[in-house]
Amino acid sequence: MYWFWIFMWYSFIGFIIEKLFAAACDAEHRVRKCFLLLPLCPVYGLSLIAVMHLPAELRDTPLRMMLYGGLTATAVEYAVHFFYEKALGVMFWDYSSTKMDLNRRVCVPFSIVWGVLVWVALRYVQPWIDAMIAQTSPFATLMAVLLLITDSFYSARLLYLRRDIDLLGIGNLLRDLQA
Repeated sequence: MYWFWIFMWYSFIGFIIEKLFAAACDAEHRVRKCFLLLPLCPVYGLSLIAVMHLPAELRDTPLRMMLYGGLTATAVEYAVHFFYEKALGVMFWDYSSTKMDLNRRVCVPFSIVWGVLVWVALRYVQPWIDAMIAQTSPFATLMAVLLLITDSFYSARLLYLRRDIDLLGIGNLLRDLQA
């Protein structure tokens, strides 16, 4: 139950970060999630789970947490991008226009951002999330798991068949179906 909610909370926070980033940059491409209905960016949830599994000595100071957390999150980001591209035929992000990118999947500037985000999350956000998880009922967890599984299935199917990330979201999907 604990790791499921860590994934959900950080994926939701990642969705908010992505929406704010898109608005601040006046991004042309505004799809900032990976599910049809749920406002989640799984790369954030998976990254924080991976970072939280690092040995304690790699997270014992802010600098070490930023360094090893940033590297770990970057590795997860690379793996998630690879999966989306190879298994579903889509790319949610492309760092080819950014300096020092690796196969369009990751880049040095955002790896540094990952390090800062990891430190902020574990230092300031995690105590709040732990308190929220402690108050969550098993029934709420079951309902959330079922919703995530259902949305994951339909989202993956839609992405695999249509190869268009802009269809995520009921409004976009309905507009496309009517066209």
